[in-house]
Amino acid sequence: MTRSELIERLIGRTRPKQPIHEGGLKDKDMLLQAFDVKDCDLCVRAILKYMVSSLVAGKRIEIRGFGSFAVNLRPARVGRNPKTGDSVLVPEKKVPHFKCGKDLKLKLNGQK
Repeated sequence: MTRSELIERLIGRTRPKQPIHEGGLKDKDMLLQAFDVKDCDLCVRAILKYMVSSLVAGKRIEIRGFGSFAVNLRPARVGRNPKTGDSVLVPEKKVPHFKCGKDLKLKLNGQK
């Protein structure tokens, strides 16, 4: 799913199934009706931006039931150039790491 598809799904979730004058909305649903394309786009972008800035700062992100994001450090190592076979020093680097949550893992395997 792309960011645009996520925004479209959020918009579809927040639109009422029936027009208001036909009794399609209840008082508790008024908040859901308030979102439009710009609102959903702003929310998704803000969440992703905050997640990226947190990972860059070295923080861990945990979303209960979904999983956690962290940054792992890969140490420097000696690699090989596949064309020439020469030794090449590969510098250390930080890589993002995602660990699936228990609930998501169970749903993926059809156990819940």
